[in-house]
Formats: sequence, C-alpha cells, structure tokens
Amino acid sequence: MKKVGSGKLTGLLAALALTVGLPGCSTASGSAAGSGAGDTLTVFAAASLQASFTELARTYEAGHPGTTVTLSFAGSADLATQISQGAPADVFASADTRNMDKLQQAGLVDGEPRVFATNTLSIAVPHGNPAGIRSFADLGKPGTRLVQCARQVPCGAAAAAVEQQAGTDLNPVSEENSVTDVLGKVISGEADAGLVYVTDVNAAAGKVEAVPFPEAAAAVNSYPIAALATSRNNPAAQAFLDLVASPEGQQVLAEAGFGSSRP
Repeated sequence: MKKVGSGKLTGLLAALALTVGLPGCSTASGSAAGSGAGDTLTVFAAASLQASFTELARTYEAGHPGTTVTLSFAGSADLATQISQGAPADVFASADTRNMDKLQQAGLVDGEPRVFATNTLSIAVPHGNPAGIRSFADLGKPGTRLVQCARQVPCGAAAAAVEQQAGTDLNPVSEENSVTDVLGKVISGEADAGLVYVTDVNAAAGKVEAVPFPEAAAAVNSYPIAALATSRNNPAAQAFLDLVASPEGQQVLAEAGFGSSRP
C-alpha cells in the first residue's frame, strides 16, 4: 500500500511517488475482484480517517491481489481543492457533505455519494490536563491556549456551530488545516486544549486525555464517500466503496469511535 501525508497540492503530488510497504491483514468481504495485476487505486480521505482507512486498505489489498491502494490524507477542504485542480484520485471520502457537494456540483463525482459514518467533537487536552479544562465554556477563558481547525475545514465548521449554540466565544491561538495538526499541537504541549473528533482522541490514547462536552451534539458530522468521475479504475473504486459500507468495514469504523451511518 502507498500512503502519503497531508500537504499542499505540489507536495501531495510529489509524495504520491513514495511507497511504504504494508502487508494485507485479512480478506475483504462482499467485494468483486480487481481488474488484474498492476491495478492502482488512489483514495483521498479526510485526516480523521487515517487509522481506519489504513486498515481497510490492507483488507482490500488482501482480497484483491495485484491491486495497490494509495492513501492520501489531509483536511477535506484541501483534498477537494486538489481534486478540482486535477489531482489524480479514484475515491474521495470527506468529513462533511459540504466539500463533497462542491465536487458533485462540478461534475467530478460518479454517482450518488454514500454516507458511511458520523463523528462528533471532543476536547483533547495534554496528559494530566494541566490547564484544568472541564467544559466547553472553559475553552473561552482568558489565557487558554486553544487550537482548533480553520472554519473551512469540517472540524472547524463543527466547532463554529457548537460555539454559536453554546454562546461561548472562542479565541484560538492557532487554526489548523486538518484535525491531525490540531491534535499534534496538543500532544506536543503547544496548546492547553484542542477541538478534535472523538475518533482522534481514541487514536491518541495515552498521549492525550478527552474532555467530552454535551454541546457537541449540536454538530454531528456526516462522512460521505464516492468514486470520482475522473477515476481510471472505476471497478476497483466501486469495490472499495462496497468494502467501506460492508459489515466488515462498518466494524472497523465503529471500533475507531465513528457513529453509524444509519439514522
């Protein structure tokens, strides 16, 4: 499997040439076989999906010998921009419907996107919670070093919705382009708290602590996935979508902390 990290368009396209070997770990369920040896499937996915989609890519490769999955993770807004500018990809998984809608309106999505998971915000604090953050209101206290996503990023839009609903004014010291960047600043001690997803706190267990808050229910993000109209391997793209929606795929997502796509 090939995997590249987040970054701007030029850096991303250059990084797509890098290869990191990851062996398959199980067989895919309910997916058709790939079209043959030498296939490549390129998946652009929201940063919060990194752990889950890395596991699902291994599963896909194990069930489709000869197919290599390339994973590119970044903020959904950045990925949507890269796709609209011609970055090669077969599948796009967004952390919100807004960025998927932009690509759909531009004619870049093949078929109707499927909502495959939901996610909610949590407060991440460094181990020991040195700033004593206990609630969403505490994030607005003077002197609190809060880091959150920029508003064009799904986690930032969700934070803005909660902020308005709760009536708490937030003054972040930094706004990041992806939720993993927010989490990184909390882990490094550069922030007293960060607004991230529940799944991110789960993935960083032992490095950060979670401060749940009831106001998070005001902004539940739906995650859609779709094959792209520019895909050069549509059968493989559709098979990957089927894996994500399958009981096996949904179990992987649930174990990461994602909510069900079903109402």
